[in-house]
Amino acid sequence: MQVESRSVVHSDPEISGGTPVFRGTRVPVQSLFDYLEGGETIEQFLDQFPSVSKKQALAALDLARDSILARARSA
Repeated sequence: MQVESRSVVHSDPEISGGTPVFRGTRVPVQSLFDYLEGGETIEQFLDQFPSVSKKQALAALDLARDSILARARSA
């Protein structure tokens, strides 16, 4: 799945001090990774942050995967 980051993630100094958030929310994208790192599921994250859609959460993970793979290929 090819996803453009600006369709999922938004950063604005007027919103949460410029912290990257899910577009249309004030939920930091980092929160998703923190939940997963802590052993929580995507569903548990979405329960805590209902303003984030499952589509947005999965798209953020896709972007992270694509970024890692692109860096690995160019190394």
